Formats: sequence, C-alpha cells, structure tokens
Amino acid sequence: MTADSVRRSLDLGCGENVKNPFAAEELYGIDIRSDLEKNIYKADLVIEAIPFPGKFFDYVTAHDFLEHIPRIIYAPTHRFPFIELLNEIYRVLKTHGFFLSITPIYPHPQAFADPTHVNYMTEHTFPLYFVQNWAAQYGWRGSFKLIEQNMHGGHLKTILQKQ
Repeated sequence: MTADSVRRSLDLGCGENVKNPFAAEELYGIDIRSDLEKNIYKADLVIEAIPFPGKFFDYVTAHDFLEHIPRIIYAPTHRFPFIELLNEIYRVLKTHGFFLSITPIYPHPQAFADPTHVNYMTEHTFPLYFVQNWAAQYGWRGSFKLIEQNMHGGHLKTILQKQ
C-alpha cells in the first residue's frame, strides 16, 4: 500500500479518543487539548483553521461537536464560524471524501440541555445550506452531495460527500 492509498480520517472534537467509523488506516483528531501520541492536535475551530493541508483526508467526522460552533461571532467584526468550519472541512477532504456529522437537533431536549450548545440544527440544515448551497450568501464555497441522513434518538446522523 502506497502512502497515497492510505485512507486517513480526522475526528473533530474527538476528546481523549479518536473515533474511526470508516475504518481508516491513519487516524487524526482535533480537540481543545493535544495528545500527540494519539495524533490529537490542539485547535480552537471557532477561530482557527484545521491545521492540516488541503485534500489530506478521505473522511472527516464530528460526533456531538458542531452544536458547539457558533453561527456568528464578532471578533472584532462579524464572522460565521460554522460556515468557516464547513469550508475548512471541505478544504481538507479529498475529492469524493466523506463528512459524517452526528449532532443533537431541534426540537429534541438533547439539543438544549447542554449550556455550551450554541448552534441548533434541524434535518434541513445540511441539505438546504450545504447541498443546495443556500449558505453561499454567508461565504460557503463547497459543494456536497447528501449520501445519508437519518435520526438516532435525538441525534441526526448526516453523511455528505465532497463533489
């Protein structure tokens, strides 16, 4: 297997253990603390870019993470961190790579119970804004295809593919 054929996965907000739902050979994580022995890098994805080169990953995952990324901040002028993060995910994915999001959604109580949840999504967020590209007006520069979307309790599982 050549280095180019190794499948790589990045888990955003991974905590202490990187998740690997796609069975990738190389695993990386990003969290608010680093553990380089486990390939976990520190970054604040509300204000920082994903610290990897473009088209590096076959898969990017976000389990119970996106609800912590604000939709808008003023630092010092307005920015759209959620849109910026989706642009970063798109940037680091290889063409035809997959993005998996599992997040609590409205109106389920899990979406509101944690006081650090600041981004409330519905089953329409990804299809309308990142597939039909309604988010372009806010700076979205990608083009995803919706592969799968379904509910698991109060969580929405979405798989998007980079076009």
